[in-house]
Amino acid sequence: MRKILAYCVLFLMIATHCVAEDTAQEVSLKTMVGQMVMVGFRGEGATTAQAVLRDIKQHGIGGVILFEKDYLRPQAVRNILSKEQVRELVAALQEHSEIPLFVAVDQEGGYVARFKPAHGFNGTPSAQLLGKKPVNETFAAGEKTGSYLKDVGVNMNFAPVLDVNVNPECPVIGAIERSFSDDPSKVATYAHAFAQGMGRYGVIAGYKHFPGHGSSLEDSHNGLPDISQTWSSSELLPYSELIGTEPAHVVMVGHLYNKKIDENCPASLSYAVVTDILRKQLKFSGVVVTDDLQMEAITNEYSIEDAAIKAVKAGSDIVLVGNNIEYDPDVVCKIVTALTWAVHNGEISLERVQESYNRIIRLKRNAGLLVPDVIQ
Repeated sequence: MRKILAYCVLFLMIATHCVAEDTAQEVSLKTMVGQMVMVGFRGEGATTAQAVLRDIKQHGIGGVILFEKDYLRPQAVRNILSKEQVRELVAALQEHSEIPLFVAVDQEGGYVARFKPAHGFNGTPSAQLLGKKPVNETFAAGEKTGSYLKDVGVNMNFAPVLDVNVNPECPVIGAIERSFSDDPSKVATYAHAFAQGMGRYGVIAGYKHFPGHGSSLEDSHNGLPDISQTWSSSELLPYSELIGTEPAHVVMVGHLYNKKIDENCPASLSYAVVTDILRKQLKFSGVVVTDDLQMEAITNEYSIEDAAIKAVKAGSDIVLVGNNIEYDPDVVCKIVTALTWAVHNGEISLERVQESYNRIIRLKRNAGLLVPDVIQ
């Protein structure tokens, strides 16, 4: 506890440094770093979600992610009971935030769906099943998903999956029907249709898992998948076709190891993957999000603080912590303190942080979350 308090005191001491944002307004380092954090939390309402409300008020986090189940407490409610309850929860979170939050969820359809019929939500088929039908049915599934997400206040969905079904037995992709096809062009076509359907309701799509999880033999929740011998550049095709085009989207980088690209670290922490390939080669100028930094692919080798720093240095804009595989009510303080100290000691430049902040604010404006040219 003393260590946490020391971190937070240090954070408050050095976070008051201000830099100019692209609108010539002065924005504090504290504000910029806070916007770069997205976190999961416990609680289905304002009275039970006090930890995240504290993080919103004290650290100005940029986003939250909702879950149906609590991984560590299988019988407990996490965030989702009913439409009205989620609506009220999201409204309470937004009311406490000076800058509107990204409110995210994983609602792909099929097996990966946080909102279920038991909670009053009508589900959609898996990507694999949709990929066997006319593409207009995938657009309709995206519309349906976007409609009920907007209704409860969710503005970002980490879907559709752009992974190519290279290995149908992949335990986290092919085996649970998360890929549209083994044909990269078809994946691009169907994923775009799903994203366009959601986009009609203003829901930001999350393309994942860059640079491609479909060939892996392992699940990154349980360790670091090595795709060095199975991955090919054809798995980049869905990204090259879709990124930078409408509708609004982010790209999530997976915890994947490919020694032919970067022999030193996972894709999610790799400058060669995030900056050299995604930013420079594919010319993506939008928001990049890490996959959950509490997956064992990361925690087996890195502390949460080191992982966050490495992710930002690699070029990611939002550090995602589900706070569900593990649960740490102080994880936000640890991350913002680590990132702020990394700026203070020169490990991360102010310019690098400002780039991410500007991308995040631009997306929030373009998605209608912020009044144009106004930063709260």
